[in-house]
Amino acid sequence: MSGATSSADQGEVAARTIYLNQPQQTKFRDNRVSTAKYSVVTFLPRFLYEQIRKAANAFFLFIALLQQIPDVSPTGRYTTLVPLLFILTVAGIKEIIEDYVSIIYVAVGDFVKVTNGQHLPADMIIISSSEPQAMCYIETSNLDGETNLKIRQGLSQTAGLQSGEELMKVSGRIECEGPNRHLYDFTGNLRIDGQSPVSIGPDQILLRGAQLRNTQWVLGIVVYTGHDTKLMQNSTKAPLKRSNVEKVTNMQILVFFCILLVMALVSSVGALLWNRTHGKVIWYLGANDAPSINFGYNLLTFIILYNNLIPISLLVTLEVVKFTQALFINLDIDMYYKETDTPAMARTSNLNEELGQVKYLFSDKTGTLTCNIMNFKKCSIAGVTYGYVQLPPSTSESCEFDDPRLLQNMERDHPSAADIREFLTLLAVCHTVVPERQENTIIYQASSPDEGALVKGAKKLGYVFTGRTPHSVIIDAVRIVGLYGGGAFTISWEIFCATRATLTQHCANLGDTLGKENDIALIIDGQTLKYALSFEVRQYFLDLALSCKAVICCRVSPLQKSEIVDMVKKHVNAITLAIGDGANDVGMIQTAHVGVGISGNEGMQATNSSDYAIAQFSYLEKLLLVHGAWSYNRVTKCILYCFYKNVVLYIIELWFAFVNGFSGQILFERWCIGLYNVIFTALPPFTLGIFERSCTQDSMLRFPQLYKITQNADGFNSRVFWGHCINALIHSIILFWFPLKVLEHGKGFIISNYVVVTVCLKAGLETTAWTKFSHLAVWGSMLLWLVFFGAYSAIWPIIPIAPDMLGQAGMVLRCGYFWLGLLLVPTSCLVKDVAWRAVKHTYHKTLLEQVQELETKSKELGKTMLRDSNGKSVNERDHLLKRLGRKTPPSLFRAHSVQQGVSHGYAFSQEEHGVVSQSQIVRSYDTTKQRAGVE
Repeated sequence: MSGATSSADQGEVAARTIYLNQPQQTKFRDNRVSTAKYSVVTFLPRFLYEQIRKAANAFFLFIALLQQIPDVSPTGRYTTLVPLLFILTVAGIKEIIEDYVSIIYVAVGDFVKVTNGQHLPADMIIISSSEPQAMCYIETSNLDGETNLKIRQGLSQTAGLQSGEELMKVSGRIECEGPNRHLYDFTGNLRIDGQSPVSIGPDQILLRGAQLRNTQWVLGIVVYTGHDTKLMQNSTKAPLKRSNVEKVTNMQILVFFCILLVMALVSSVGALLWNRTHGKVIWYLGANDAPSINFGYNLLTFIILYNNLIPISLLVTLEVVKFTQALFINLDIDMYYKETDTPAMARTSNLNEELGQVKYLFSDKTGTLTCNIMNFKKCSIAGVTYGYVQLPPSTSESCEFDDPRLLQNMERDHPSAADIREFLTLLAVCHTVVPERQENTIIYQASSPDEGALVKGAKKLGYVFTGRTPHSVIIDAVRIVGLYGGGAFTISWEIFCATRATLTQHCANLGDTLGKENDIALIIDGQTLKYALSFEVRQYFLDLALSCKAVICCRVSPLQKSEIVDMVKKHVNAITLAIGDGANDVGMIQTAHVGVGISGNEGMQATNSSDYAIAQFSYLEKLLLVHGAWSYNRVTKCILYCFYKNVVLYIIELWFAFVNGFSGQILFERWCIGLYNVIFTALPPFTLGIFERSCTQDSMLRFPQLYKITQNADGFNSRVFWGHCINALIHSIILFWFPLKVLEHGKGFIISNYVVVTVCLKAGLETTAWTKFSHLAVWGSMLLWLVFFGAYSAIWPIIPIAPDMLGQAGMVLRCGYFWLGLLLVPTSCLVKDVAWRAVKHTYHKTLLEQVQELETKSKELGKTMLRDSNGKSVNERDHLLKRLGRKTPPSLFRAHSVQQGVSHGYAFSQEEHGVVSQSQIVRSYDTTKQRAGVE
């Protein structure tokens, strides 16, 4: 799971010795940290491996190599190699642009000064600080998701070393354990020359990723850097992600390759048999033009001849389509957060369609599901509770009170309270209050209350990670599952046997409902999760988790988050999405099929490691229901159409082989074949992949059940794919044999016209949302072919190519049979498609088709109702549509903040069982003096 596997898990940890103000005797890792997929050294091999994993690229590489064999290729040596190199170049440039590397330079043994608000650049031991007794306050949300401040304290032996000159005089060494992933453990000794050794524990170490808070400065010595830090030990290696659609397409391409081999074998056997039968009567061809009788030679020739049965243009088309879809995400004004000037960002375009298939969502809680902002409302002094306090923007400079009598009462009862700024500073250190302000999220507050919107639409949304205790988080479970009246299981044990017994008991209690979705929540903490993820118990935990509406994991490490995601990803055939805003979420973001980072208050680590970045959790709704569903629909239609048009054209070459003695000759002129995918049928796939949509975005949000269409792959599966291929096979039969046998005019130029017209009209039938680009693609492509055909028939001898084409356009256009065929042949092909759709629409109308009808009847779906002549609902489905149609659009439920205009501050709480007690903290500060340099 971990990209930098902890040696602690492999055996005895190798200890390290760090010398103070002396050269290090051991070479340690530098502080270079990369969240990128590639480096300068690994880019070429890793990128080529990623590209060759695509079956289409592997196939065309094979064809390009075959074409280098002399006298084998009927289409030249470079007709496949050049397009393939172009495709790889475009893909490589895109990967480089989307990659990212970040570096901070410090080394083991360096003394480092960190000031208030800064993040720790490496793991370091506290030497001294601006606070009494070398104390400091840190926020570890990047590490464990907890936003409450924790106290760390340096050793008394080094607390007085507060200047660079004093530090440079120190001589000695630190002996400590080797790098490992245990966030809460550390063992070491400080040996200063001339002094007794002093032990160092976890209370003296500051970890990379933590943020210094309420402390003017801290001095420390670096012990772990780069991938040796505990944060990076808990991280996972940036994966090479592929969408499920791409995997399915790869499998289909492999099947097509097998079909191509069968076609080549049949043609080669046909050539062999034809030559044996007619060999003595083909003397008129001459020795040089006679068909080859070499079976192997013929096999290679036919493989190259039929190779474009697999569309090479599909690769370039999908790259452009997905890149454009990513731009739509980036430019979506509804996902732009004005307060921080943050737009949505697609950091990769390879997974757009994956957004339309998500079934399991894993979410961090603090800063993701909640805003990570607290309102400081009331205070208590000596057991007396005073009214509400409101903090203005300058948090500690002044204070306003909702109750004007409050300050007078405080001063009367507690004269230390006269200076409100000192009082607030003391309270911020000592007092624990105030729940987090909750963001209007698609889990807690669904856009369609009676349906649960995305909770229903995405079927399972349920893994939430939080830094709170299991008992305090029960209310969250109730709020998530409360829409359906469920309960909650809480599992919190510190021993393996009790964990196993509890999980097996809960599984047994569910009985037949085990593995099915129940209206219950599962709450488990990190310590128990350590046992639940073990090999012996993992299956029980997985079965129980999959039986719950929601799973809430409390106080878990970054590695545990990614392990849970990986467990579900490997054992469940469903697309997973992980979303978070901190460095502690990077592991699960990278492990999930799709990773979404939120650019919040916890830095950019999650965003930089994600596939998609948004500013607010509520934007996830549109990212999935609209952009995800649209992208899936567009990509799959583009793929199906590309296969369709290539099968139509190149299966005709197979039919032609039956009438030309399997000679390997081509029916269509070479440039007509070469430009078929590049020009004549290039635009329709682009318009289908970029502008096609089944419904408007308002409908997609209003009827989240539409998401199930893409989620369940109803539009792209084996049945749909092979249905399109069989349809293309039927069209190819009509396009070749109808002109040849019925019209008795089956020349290649005539059939070429019919093919282009039929294929372009088929694109029109596949189009739901007609735009000006759709019209340009369909009608413009046919016009472009006619212009080319006319010009190509007249360029010789002005341009010395294609002399056999001279005058062909005039002869074809003057032929009455051509015009009759132009009317009958495409109509014969497409009438079956139109009739099939009409029957389905009449007798088996889907939800999508009913929503589309609603759109055509009214622009305002909320006012549209389907009723019969008596004013009553026609059927149960219509009743559902009417009920859904009355719902308020989701955008009206979004609230950018709670209590607009009210200033917000932060509430800080003491860490449980911390190194310094609350009473010690109180006694360490002189509250009659103002603190400087902190907020």
